[in-house]
Amino acid sequence: MKPAIFLLTLCLCVACKPELPADLILVGGNIYTGDRKNPKASALAVREGKLIYVGDEAGAKKFEGPSTERVNAGGKFVMPGFIEGHGHFAGLGGSLINLNFIKTKSWDEIVAMVADKVKTAKPGEWIIGRGWHQEKWTQPLFASVHGYPMHDALSAVSPENPVLLGHASGHGSFANKKAMELAGITRETPNPSGGTIVRDAQGDAIGMFEERAQGIIYQAYNTYLKTQSPEQLEKIWHDGIELAQEECLRKGVTSFQDAGSSFQEMEWYKALAEQNKLKIRLWAMLRQNSRELTSEALHTFPWIGLGNDHFTMRAVKADVDGALGSYGAWLLAPYSDRSDHFYGQNTTEVSEVDAVARICIEHGLQLCVHAIGDRANREVLDLMERHFEAHPENKDLRWRIEHAQHLDTADIPRFAELGVIASMQGIHCTSDAPFVVKRLGEFRARTGAYAWKSLLRTGAVVSNGTDTPVEDVDPLASFYASVTRTRADNGMRFFSEQKMDREEALHSYTLAAAYAAFEDHTKGSLSPGKWADFILLSEDLVRCPDEAILKTEVLKTWVGGKLLYSKE
Repeated sequence: MKPAIFLLTLCLCVACKPELPADLILVGGNIYTGDRKNPKASALAVREGKLIYVGDEAGAKKFEGPSTERVNAGGKFVMPGFIEGHGHFAGLGGSLINLNFIKTKSWDEIVAMVADKVKTAKPGEWIIGRGWHQEKWTQPLFASVHGYPMHDALSAVSPENPVLLGHASGHGSFANKKAMELAGITRETPNPSGGTIVRDAQGDAIGMFEERAQGIIYQAYNTYLKTQSPEQLEKIWHDGIELAQEECLRKGVTSFQDAGSSFQEMEWYKALAEQNKLKIRLWAMLRQNSRELTSEALHTFPWIGLGNDHFTMRAVKADVDGALGSYGAWLLAPYSDRSDHFYGQNTTEVSEVDAVARICIEHGLQLCVHAIGDRANREVLDLMERHFEAHPENKDLRWRIEHAQHLDTADIPRFAELGVIASMQGIHCTSDAPFVVKRLGEFRARTGAYAWKSLLRTGAVVSNGTDTPVEDVDPLASFYASVTRTRADNGMRFFSEQKMDREEALHSYTLAAAYAAFEDHTKGSLSPGKWADFILLSEDLVRCPDEAILKTEVLKTWVGGKLLYSKE
């Protein structure tokens, strides 16, 4: 063969060479991509865990080979996997192991659940639960202080077992008589800084410990935990993590942003990732005080994309206040439903948060600060602004305010101006709705409570989540709250002018959440080159009626192109 003819033949062969076949092709889909350059598609192709094509079926067919798995979506809605933008992963696991009170409607119901648990508990064994909220009970209390129950009924059913029941917000805990005895609680026990031991008119503790006061009871509980071996404690933790992963996959959550774990938990997560035992993608914030955040402790961080991009630790969490439901949100004006001129709790000195911020600057870590009340949010915005001005060389820090629930109108534009991310939770709006006006008064509630639309109009990035186990990790319930601001149980609507539209809400739960973690280049939309993390739903979340959202079923969940959950 002449050289010229050989060269021409070779070129033609190269030009005609088919693409390497895909591992998976999905066709027949009503695909919401989340990619504004290519918003709709009917097919996608996956190779080695990543998307290589998103478009029409003819284009996807070019990637089909003998071993390609072919999935027909049957016209169902396909979208990027939900990203839980703020939750507590180990806490979710714990809630699936211990007593869970999220759906309880009365104190009597909770006491009955504890009584039932006592039947199988050994004397001296602690009984742990979480998720109760006094503002959500439909049965009135016989006696109360600030709406909290008295410990008497609980103590009567558990005389030999200390009981510790976490408030749904995570910012308060209730203890029985036995637990308080072990903690040494008396009339003379002082309130710690940033916390309150709630007492009756005689000065006796009723069982409720707000904010930092919880530490008194937890110290006694931790003493009990020391009687168990490290292996036992680690096994309990791992069992919870496995349950949490399965719960997320069932509900279409393919990525989870953990809002605060210890150094020990980071090591455990790292080991799971490196052993390929993390099924969903986990991004975590370290939760330690400034004294523990030494250069020696942080010298290996950040950890990014461990275990085939299943675990990242690149952020530190701090807090400045508590929760509105437990009167812990730090406010600019007093609570409307208390007569003692109470402004809430500054749970951590601003100087301590400032020290954590300096450490984040020095080590290239994101700062994430819990702030719920309008005073708390202003203090954090001021603090962040000072650090941004002091370090103009550091661009695109993507520092975050976790919750950002109640804002003064003057501070709403500052999120976009400073580039601070509002890491919010749609479900908190409708869950808290029955008591927000009572706590804040109508003007503050209407103008600054869960002000998603106002933030979005100024150009702020708003991410979404559930704060699980404060709420159920179910993203569909939070999505419904985001687009309706309506309670599912009684139809109560909370200032609907602040609701998101469907596209905004989907964006907040996918690409915006990915952006908030510096992961928008690898996830958050169905775009070639990104991880093939996607879900198949029974309803079209863009077009279905509002009432159909809560009836939507997660049919299948893929992570990295692997089917990890199927309703079938």
